[in-house]
Amino acid sequence: MKRIVLLIIRVGLPLFLGFAILWWMYRDMSGAAFTDWLLHRTHWGWMAVSLLLGVVPGVVRALRWQQALAPLDEHPRRSVCCDAIFLSYAASLVIPRAGEVTRCVTLKRTDGISFTKSLGTVVTERLVDSSLMLLFTALAFFSQLPVLLRFLDTTGFNLRDVLRRFSATGYLVTAVCLVAIAILMVLLFKRLKMLQKGRDMMHDVIAGVLSLRHVRNLPLYLAYSGLIWAGYFLHFYTAFFCFDVTAHISLSAAFLIFCIGSFAVLVPTPNGAGPWHFAVKTMLVLYGVAEAPAIMFALVVHTVQTALVILLGVGAWLHLSLAIRPRRPATSPADAG
Repeated sequence: MKRIVLLIIRVGLPLFLGFAILWWMYRDMSGAAFTDWLLHRTHWGWMAVSLLLGVVPGVVRALRWQQALAPLDEHPRRSVCCDAIFLSYAASLVIPRAGEVTRCVTLKRTDGISFTKSLGTVVTERLVDSSLMLLFTALAFFSQLPVLLRFLDTTGFNLRDVLRRFSATGYLVTAVCLVAIAILMVLLFKRLKMLQKGRDMMHDVIAGVLSLRHVRNLPLYLAYSGLIWAGYFLHFYTAFFCFDVTAHISLSAAFLIFCIGSFAVLVPTPNGAGPWHFAVKTMLVLYGVAEAPAIMFALVVHTVQTALVILLGVGAWLHLSLAIRPRRPATSPADAG
């Protein structure tokens, strides 16, 4: 009974939260309006470029993961790492934050890689990525601060007036998002406590976390990390050119919107559905885009990008199931395949 309750909380609550925010944002929108934007107002040439760029971060992440595992004498095949990454993205659509476990389990079952060691390298990835994200956000904010202040001064923007117009539902959405993040942190803390019960398991996890010290080419690891976030950003930025109403957004403004949206994804909903829409819409409105086009941009872009995640996940699962034969842990560096 306890497991069922926990499953409902882990799966049902994020879904409810995401769909509740989406319903609130799009309650007055018709399906015909979404179809019109998707089919007639989207420049699909640019969308194709955006989707191709969306594949790059996953491939680079797989290369970085393979590099981090090498000092632990773990040598998974490159193609398996790529499949595990894309499969983990799709798994997180069903159960938020389940991707980290999924990718480690995939390597364990397919190439015999130690689950706990690979989990440790994933923890290291999260620390590196979080640090980069904080750095990028600070740079983006300060680079846009003069623009934002000039915009606020020109338009006579008054924070108190905005807060007065902010509906009760808007405050509720913000509060719910903050509570959801707090719950996520509590669950992660409990999970770490469970891991501490096994000394051998925790030893391997720590070894994975510390594997960064023994990476042969640390500059390459950091370069991979930068390329991952560059790929994520370009995946998002090129989507602005898919619509006439957002094509004028500058590179630096888009970068700030990207950073704010990335933080919104921390709220445990499927692929950030709901909080991401709310954050991106709010920032676009701040940069002069009308509210109706702003919410449509968020909906169309998120829908198409989520479809890409599903497609890549299904492709990875089929490749692992039909083309990849499980093997024992490798004792020599993996080949390219």
